[in-house]
Amino acid sequence: MPRLRFSLGRRRRRGGALAEPAALRAAHKFVKGAHRPSGVSRKAAAATAGVGLLAMSVGCGGGSEVGEGATVDVYAGAPVCAQAKRELARSGPEPGSVRVRVVCAAPARGAGRRSPTARLDLAVTGANARRATEDSSTVAYLEAPGRAVAFIRPILDEAEIRLLVESSGAEGLATVLDALDSASSDESPRESVWAGG
Repeated sequence: MPRLRFSLGRRRRRGGALAEPAALRAAHKFVKGAHRPSGVSRKAAAATAGVGLLAMSVGCGGGSEVGEGATVDVYAGAPVCAQAKRELARSGPEPGSVRVRVVCAAPARGAGRRSPTARLDLAVTGANARRATEDSSTVAYLEAPGRAVAFIRPILDEAEIRLLVESSGAEGLATVLDALDSASSDESPRESVWAGG
């Protein structure tokens, strides 16, 4: 039986000169972690760039292009959220030209307990505030007095989202609803609540 010859190295051409297989000629270009862009990765990069441009054109909710009947969010810390939801149900969700929705933040005290002696989880506290800033429809954040306020305030101030520190979620939400109801037509809901602080 004739011996089969396999070589990943060089092959001989007819004239006796050595030639590299096509796979080896291109392989040296993608050594040490470099990758060959595929059609899928180019499409993913284009989609990511498109989403980024769309996000930049839409902005962070600071403009005054809020449509009639748009929904705005009021984030509420766990201790005051239930009261804020009850106040919203009592007073109605539509002050002025927008609809209001209360979004409950994750409990920031150990294992969801509302006890004031439970340990405050700073990671959860910061994540709640960042979640509110990433939501372009956020107009305010309600929180009960306590240590969490010191960690939440700088994050929300950076995004110009008003922090209302109240023992009662109902009182905090009533303040937000009043600010939205008395907003002028040339300012966004976020600006009207921020200016009320």
